[in-house]
Amino acid sequence: MSDVKEFETRPADDSKAESPLAWSLHEQKSLPHASNPGVILSEKPFLGHLILRGGAIVMDEAVREVMGMALPARPLALVSDDSGERSIQWLSPDEWLVIVPGGEEFALEQKLRQSLGQSHFSIVNVGGGQTVLSLKGKASRDVLMKSISYDVHEEVFPVGKGVSTVFAKATVILRRPEEDGWELVIRRSFADYCYRWLLDAAKEYGVSVTR
Repeated sequence: MSDVKEFETRPADDSKAESPLAWSLHEQKSLPHASNPGVILSEKPFLGHLILRGGAIVMDEAVREVMGMALPARPLALVSDDSGERSIQWLSPDEWLVIVPGGEEFALEQKLRQSLGQSHFSIVNVGGGQTVLSLKGKASRDVLMKSISYDVHEEVFPVGKGVSTVFAKATVILRRPEEDGWELVIRRSFADYCYRWLLDAAKEYGVSVTR
């Protein structure tokens, strides 16, 4: 019999959720729209975020069984499914970040718990506390170079890599899921700050914000 205490985290009423950037976008009245943007900025709200911790072998077996994916095979690696909608990122030797379409995380957590059984592990739903900002465009790397101390050169930061680092004094997870795209996984409390920083840093290149 499991000694894990579980509770329902989804509201039973019709309460509407707001993304971490809802207030920021509302206050802008009209979103920036450059004619030839060097940076295209958007939020990927309401995704499912799970932090997995445990032994790599048993966790990999469970993830393969439930998600049909393998854990990243090397440090700082990011892997995605064929659709690009589900990803697993290496955070530390026994810690991974899983991001899936919003709503999938609840069932996914239950299936992983069942698969892991009595193994020593932890699964935490952190989707309500963070969001994803997407940067695309030819000047995206230039904006990151102005904002992050980590080296984002092509030879050092290829597609499929992700790191925990500091962005303008805020702790973020920087990842590169595709050739022309970068993502910042940021805490809810830093969302407005990071968003405004990006707008200012990208202004000289021309910036457009899309919903």
